[in-house]
Amino acid sequence: MDRSRVARVFLGASLVLIAFNLRPLFSSASALLPELKSELHLSAFGAGVLTTLPVVCLGLFSPLAPRLARRIGAERTMLGVLLLLALGTALRGLAPLPALFLGTALAGASIAVANVLLPGLVKRDFPRRSALMTGLYTMALCGGAASAAGLTLPIERLLGGSIRGALAAWALPAAVVALIWLPQLGHGSQRPAGGGAHIKGLWRDRLAWNVTLFMGFQSALAYSVFGWLVPILRERGLDPVLAGSVVSMSVMVQAMSCLAVPHIAVRGKDQRLINVALCAIAVVALIGLLFAPLSTVWLWAVLQGVGQGGLIAAAMTVIVLRSGDSQVAAQLSSMAQCVGYLLAASGPLVVGLIRGQTGGFGWCALLFVVLGAVAGFNGWRAGRAVHVGAADA
Repeated sequence: MDRSRVARVFLGASLVLIAFNLRPLFSSASALLPELKSELHLSAFGAGVLTTLPVVCLGLFSPLAPRLARRIGAERTMLGVLLLLALGTALRGLAPLPALFLGTALAGASIAVANVLLPGLVKRDFPRRSALMTGLYTMALCGGAASAAGLTLPIERLLGGSIRGALAAWALPAAVVALIWLPQLGHGSQRPAGGGAHIKGLWRDRLAWNVTLFMGFQSALAYSVFGWLVPILRERGLDPVLAGSVVSMSVMVQAMSCLAVPHIAVRGKDQRLINVALCAIAVVALIGLLFAPLSTVWLWAVLQGVGQGGLIAAAMTVIVLRSGDSQVAAQLSSMAQCVGYLLAASGPLVVGLIRGQTGGFGWCALLFVVLGAVAGFNGWRAGRAVHVGAADA
């Protein structure tokens, strides 16, 4: 294997490892949410804010990514956000309650920028392998979420019941991948990744809005799962560790679905049917997890993993496929994640409000149906085989 090929493999592996670190923030807090509410005296509203805050940050800070990439380069920007992600995650281990929210916000802002940079880097460095790379890094996103869902409670028990320590432990892999990314700094000066030009017309393009709304409403479903599925299953009577294991398994199925869906999606003439089908599967499975007998929980968890993981990959794939080049891909990614994640924040927040107002999660079924229907409509529109109407300014 020649040196340039080794470098490309190393770059691809680095991107996958970065993606792994972009979701433990969400599912680690979810796994410990009942303990956090008890130990820190969080209200239902406070718990809802904790699960929603990082999603809001994804929307608020994603527009910074193209600007930072233009100013200092995509590679340096990625290193900076990895270091800030490690710092923010570590802050959640400090005793004062404000540190929990401050660290969550800092880590969420870092993830927002990294989320936007990844599609542009894939489009730039792997133009002929975009489906494979999109599948790999979205699979890694799910792998990180699954690991945090399944391992946070065992880590807490290993640390003698330290909730803070279990949350802060996820700073370590982020710090390690920052070191792994360091060699890329020597390659970034002549390689713009979507930050080198201003794009005009994107915010007035209907297809770009369909992509954005598809991203937003499927993400609202996803972050409701990351933030609340463990508490839902625990309230239904599952043992805490078993509930975490069910969610972890579901998210691991998401990882496999993430890897498969981009290859299926790019082989069809468009992606309309697969986008709608995945929305239906994800919603039906969530309703099953809410109401079906607990003896069938593993079946519904698998189906939910197929649907939700496929939706994550499909949303990322349409960003790449609807873009004419890496410049447009980065800008469309920024738009989709800015507006999309602000919409996505409604999911976990409303779930928390429903739990606080009704004393249970049953009415969340209606919320999931509405979110899935809107995601399906925009997924159908975003799946058409055309490019967004944007141009360099």
